[in-house]
Amino acid sequence: MRLSPTDWRNLTLSALALAFVACLPWLVGNYGLSIGVTIVMYTVLATSWALFSGPTHYISLATAAFFGVGTYVTGIGIEYLPYWTLLPLAGVIGAVLAALVGLATLRLSGVYFVIFTLGLAEFIRQVITWGQNVSGAKGIYVLTSITEAHIYWQLLGLAALVYLLGWAIGRSRLGFALRIIGDDEQVARHSGIHTARAKILLFLVPGSVAAITGAILAPRYVYIEPSLAFTPMLSFQVVIMALLGGTGRLWGPLVGVIPFTFLWEGISITVPNQTTLLLGVSFLVIVYLLPKGFVGLFGAIRRRMGSEGLV
Repeated sequence: MRLSPTDWRNLTLSALALAFVACLPWLVGNYGLSIGVTIVMYTVLATSWALFSGPTHYISLATAAFFGVGTYVTGIGIEYLPYWTLLPLAGVIGAVLAALVGLATLRLSGVYFVIFTLGLAEFIRQVITWGQNVSGAKGIYVLTSITEAHIYWQLLGLAALVYLLGWAIGRSRLGFALRIIGDDEQVARHSGIHTARAKILLFLVPGSVAAITGAILAPRYVYIEPSLAFTPMLSFQVVIMALLGGTGRLWGPLVGVIPFTFLWEGISITVPNQTTLLLGVSFLVIVYLLPKGFVGLFGAIRRRMGSEGLV
């Protein structure tokens, strides 16, 4: 893959931005670092989600399932394996689970896929809850020497990998095939594209990334239980953030993650019982006012200014 001067410029600017935000733990206090971890976590999850759901228009609500599996990989394996081996292990398990889900559901479309992915996290949660009840345990303690700063840097590194992967996929034959599938799946089939295989291959990305993210975040929680690890709220938040920013650009989800994180934090502190209301209002705003997210809004403003000779 040959890189154009524009590609080199974008990669250089991205590397400089990454180096700057990597200094955050030394520039802010504990609360600021906590917000930073949350922003990077949702950036990773929303961006990887958009890599699949953006071009295919399949709305996946399985993020919590993969994330929860990753937290339990660390929670269970930390006593038997070195921590750094648990992260790739979680990624492999997440990818295998995503492949199984894809084989079972991605030949379907529309609401059937949404319903299945929504129920997946609840199904796994109930299985783990049953297993812990049989063993007499309610949760798992994850006691390590890993600090909040370590978690932040790990997530930042994962975010960089996700962006590089998304950049490469967007310029690959797989990315081209998925854009055709998103426009018209029947046309893609008649064009000789193996649509099921292409969708399954890309679905491995959010599955694996979400599992690794969960594995990284497990030490932050110290004590994990099924209701925390597999909360469906996580899946809905990821979808809202990605759609709010817009899936038309690789950086789009980040534009939605930052304002929504601060809004969610403010609502959670002042009126914690209204967080579900915030999710509902956010969905309505996106559907009726920002169907293409902030990215689409910026594009429309730029086109209008261009037509008026302002840019």
